[in-house]
Amino acid sequence: MIVIAVLVHPGVAHAQGTPADYARAASLRQTYEALAVDIAGPATAIGDTHRFWYRKTFRGVDQFVVVDADTQQRSPAFDHDKIAASLSKAAGTSYKATALPFNTLAFESDGSAFTVTAEGTPYRCTVADSTCRKLETGARGGAGRRRGDEGPRVSPDGKWEALVDNFNVAVRPVGTRTTTRLSTDGSEGNAYDRATIAWSPDSKKIAAYRVKPGYRREVHYVESSPEDQLQPKSSSIVYAKPGDVLDVEQPVLFLLDTKRQIVVDNALFPNAYAMSNPQWRKDGRAFTFEYNQRGHQVFRVIEVDAAAGQARAVISEEPKTFFTYRTANGSLSDSGKQFRFDVDDGKEIVWMSERDGWNHLYLYDGMTGAVKNQITKGNWVVRAVQHVDPAKRQIWFSAGGMDPKADPYFAQYYRINFDGSGLTRLTEADANHAAAFTSDMQFYVDTFSRIDMAPVVELRRTADHSLVSTLERGDIAALLKAGWKAPEVFVAKGRDGVTDIWGVIIRPSRFDPSKKYPVIENIYAGPQGSFVPKSFAAFNQMQAQAELGFIVVQIDGMGTSNRSKAFHDVAWKDLGDAGFPDRILWHKAAAAKYPSYDITRVGIYGGSAGGQNALGGLLFHPEFYKAGIAYAGCHDNRMDKIWWNEQWMGWPIGPQYSASSNVDNAYRLQGDLLLVVGELDTNVDPSSTMQVVNQLIKHNKNFDLLVVPGANHPAGRGNDPTAPYGDHKRFDFFVQHLLGVAPPPWNRSNATSQTQSPQP
Repeated sequence: MIVIAVLVHPGVAHAQGTPADYARAASLRQTYEALAVDIAGPATAIGDTHRFWYRKTFRGVDQFVVVDADTQQRSPAFDHDKIAASLSKAAGTSYKATALPFNTLAFESDGSAFTVTAEGTPYRCTVADSTCRKLETGARGGAGRRRGDEGPRVSPDGKWEALVDNFNVAVRPVGTRTTTRLSTDGSEGNAYDRATIAWSPDSKKIAAYRVKPGYRREVHYVESSPEDQLQPKSSSIVYAKPGDVLDVEQPVLFLLDTKRQIVVDNALFPNAYAMSNPQWRKDGRAFTFEYNQRGHQVFRVIEVDAAAGQARAVISEEPKTFFTYRTANGSLSDSGKQFRFDVDDGKEIVWMSERDGWNHLYLYDGMTGAVKNQITKGNWVVRAVQHVDPAKRQIWFSAGGMDPKADPYFAQYYRINFDGSGLTRLTEADANHAAAFTSDMQFYVDTFSRIDMAPVVELRRTADHSLVSTLERGDIAALLKAGWKAPEVFVAKGRDGVTDIWGVIIRPSRFDPSKKYPVIENIYAGPQGSFVPKSFAAFNQMQAQAELGFIVVQIDGMGTSNRSKAFHDVAWKDLGDAGFPDRILWHKAAAAKYPSYDITRVGIYGGSAGGQNALGGLLFHPEFYKAGIAYAGCHDNRMDKIWWNEQWMGWPIGPQYSASSNVDNAYRLQGDLLLVVGELDTNVDPSSTMQVVNQLIKHNKNFDLLVVPGANHPAGRGNDPTAPYGDHKRFDFFVQHLLGVAPPPWNRSNATSQTQSPQP
């Protein structure tokens, strides 16, 4: 029998945070997902075929499906039983067909095979014989390019090879070993990078970068509890941080006929954060590269004339705050703020910009650098471009906010002409859409849902967006009958009194409007995206937290993405803001509407940037937030990864970094705090959390700390193996500090089996 100690809290219902609540919270996911039928995810087109694949859930069991657009026939994407058996054999473990160890896959272009990653290991599986084999992976590299250690690059005519020889660019006839050096200025500390070597289409010119390496910072780790030995292990990774000295890349042009070397004048690209590799125009007249200036306030498309090596800026984007740069590894890809498509070998360019205050598309004259016309326009944002057809002079794109009466975060799909005419809506329902198009743009599969509406999957023709067939329609009748309620969409005005701030409210299944409930905010205010759920899910981990006797909310405040440029710019050089002025007003509006919303007991939790935000709420707004949990927080933006933090906090390093720092402001702590960190976090330096700990100790502050041995960035949440433990620590923390109830005595009961399972 578990005994619960109750602390007196006048006017608050005490039947909360009980063992029964814990048990119900632990079973919620399994219960809800088992009652949802035919819940399909977004589709993906397969290569150049007219086939798509998607994953759907039937009563908690996943199945991968393939549909042929020509015949509308649906079938299993593969033999699930045989793939499970083969994958089990290849991995040396046991997998079930009803619970395959992957949620996504990548089909080869003809659909005959696919690759998956199971528990961190990649496999290739063939459909016909249902066999899987482990793929060999290369050694993990650190930041920066590999220098001069790859094989030669063959010229388009097949006659020559270009390579790096003793740090310099050299060429030789294919099949020979006799080289001719084209440069002599390369050295150990300023070598040519083989990865940047690019032949002109006529095989008569080469562009390459000479690279002076910057500082190679390392972050060091001690793995306290390795599984294969008793003693700890040490390791390190290369990890650049804000303010670090970066590589200096110098473009150089080589004219093979005359053996001439031209070092391109860097006046237009004097201080690079990053430069893309050179890309030749098809007619060989020039090569181009993209230049992102340190500080992310200048972004240029540079074209270098192939005859004289003269550089010009075809496009120069120079915002007053930041240009949202998409990194080479796909980071910030959800921001949708960088797009370029060269038409007719660069004679025209389709370009994305926020210059008018909203994210839109522009058509440039690539020869003069002049804007020919703005393609999309209005108080709404282009979210992404799916396809550009130069022959038809049409663009397919997704956007949000075009309908002023709808949720501005809902993605809808459109087609438009280069000149801005012919805007056509391709998706219809008032919902959040995800569309996938065949490579020839003849068909698309539209998957749409809302948090209160199960997914519908439709196959449509692109030419007239007519419905071909409805492939799936989710059924949640049994879920609703069991008492499931969708999160409530709630909207309130932000700090300017004009802008709508959107969020969701989640209540326990046994919600009693006559009672008072503490409020917990799940926060992630990273400027790279927006985060409040917009699509259907039978279960969200916030529901389990609510089940213990809380109202749980999530909000997209100012400073996050997918709204206007002004909305986004709130984050500029002030990540400590985190939209809190908007969030607090939103909370107050909810409390004014709902008497059950106890605004005197508000908690907050989040991970990574959300960890910084959660602690920031306690430090900078102690009058409002009373208790918080910070998972793997980047608590000082000088301690975290360079690409994310300089993007929003600017360069050079200035006083704004200290102003937003949870380390420098740790002395402000008044509320209850739990810090969680994984000792092997390769995303956020674990020292960021430990430096907060150091300052809290110096200022004699009470707090709790959980260091998770062997854990990487998830650290007791998400897919981390210790997530069940992390969940019960989170549950207990808020039960104790917001409900005023002693958590179950886990060490004296079997209650440890009642924690929440990790969410995929």
